[in-house]
Amino acid sequence: MGLTMRWALAPLCVMALAGCGDGAGKADGTGAAAPSNRTIAATLKDDRAFGTLERVLDNAALGDVLAGKGPYTVFAPSDAAFTASAGDLGDEAMKAQGAAMLRAHIVPGALTRADIEAAIAREGSGQVQMRTMANSLLTFSKEGETVIVMGDNGARARLSGSETVASNGVVQPIDGLLMRAAPAVAN
Repeated sequence: MGLTMRWALAPLCVMALAGCGDGAGKADGTGAAAPSNRTIAATLKDDRAFGTLERVLDNAALGDVLAGKGPYTVFAPSDAAFTASAGDLGDEAMKAQGAAMLRAHIVPGALTRADIEAAIAREGSGQVQMRTMANSLLTFSKEGETVIVMGDNGARARLSGSETVASNGVVQPIDGLLMRAAPAVAN
């Protein structure tokens, strides 16, 4: 896929979101999500499904980024997704590893599930790639009605639950980690 196609998605998604009305940010019955006046950081903090992610975010000192201007799309692993990770990424010794893992789950631009599905449909290969804040690629495809996202290392997750459109981007819940953090090295 060409570089132009990848980078063309972000502005289109932002324009699409600009036309949405006020709302709680959760997807409605039509699949469209109305933007919230809350930031990504506030959304993650208040959603009990992301308690571990919030702890990692605080430990990695990236909360201010996700409370800032954006837009960003966070592919947010649920608490259950963290149970198989290496180490406690909320521990001070894992600060750098947690930050690296988080950057591998964030892409620039506000991408709704409809945006991702439309990009997959337009792409002749049935896959579309997006560059993360960690400068790695996420590959998106569909298996039936389910959107699958795969990290550079082969880790796979499904988009699950309801997305939330925040004032500075989108939270896309996923059921797995897209990058495993390396264990902390003892000094």
